Amino acid sequence: MPLGALRPSPLVEQAAQRLRDQITAGHWPVGTKLPGETTLARELGVGRSTVREALRALAGAGLVRPRHGAGVFVIATEPAEDWPARLRRAAVTDVYEVRMGVEVQAARLAARRRTDEDVTALRAALEDRRTAAAGDDAGFVDADIALHAAVVAAAHNPVLTGLFTEFLPVLREGLVTLLDLTRLREEDPGTGDDTHAALVHAIAGADPDRAAAVLLTELERTLELLRERG
Repeated sequence: MPLGALRPSPLVEQAAQRLRDQITAGHWPVGTKLPGETTLARELGVGRSTVREALRALAGAGLVRPRHGAGVFVIATEPAEDWPARLRRAAVTDVYEVRMGVEVQAARLAARRRTDEDVTALRAALEDRRTAAAGDDAGFVDADIALHAAVVAAAHNPVLTGLFTEFLPVLREGLVTLLDLTRLREEDPGTGDDTHAALVHAIAGADPDRAAAVLLTELERTLELLRERG
């Protein structure tokens, strides 16, 4: 099955797509060794460097794997799902369980590493959350998440910050839905204010155990509500 020459620009993307199509169509089953770079370059009508970059893209997608001295082999016929896509499909309770691990550790670190600027940001975020209690659920959730983001930022760990940022779209949607279903804010518009204030106080006071315990209690409470409404 000839591959066919490519149109000019952008060659790497076109080459990767043409090779991907062959793999997903079953022309090269799992375990198959791909033709060499020279052969692929000739069939596609491009240079070997273009083929090399295309193969790297396929490796990044989890479709092929190079074996030193042996060549490039097909390891899957469907590309690996990226992390954001997987999160979008995940149950909000599953995401929340992971969020708990990330944030509780972040709270511990924040209590040890927070700067004066971090404490100021945390107190401002707490006041913003209190102000948002007078508004709608979406605005309140945004203010709540902003406070939690300030806690994670105070940990000064870019990996924790990156993980928390990935969770945000799923968390926001789940929390807005939860408030709509439970009507928690009808009797208590600033629900959770006491625990959030205690969290900020513990971080400002450099008490990592207290910060972790307060946050864990708050997140477990919300997770239980999510499970009940799941």
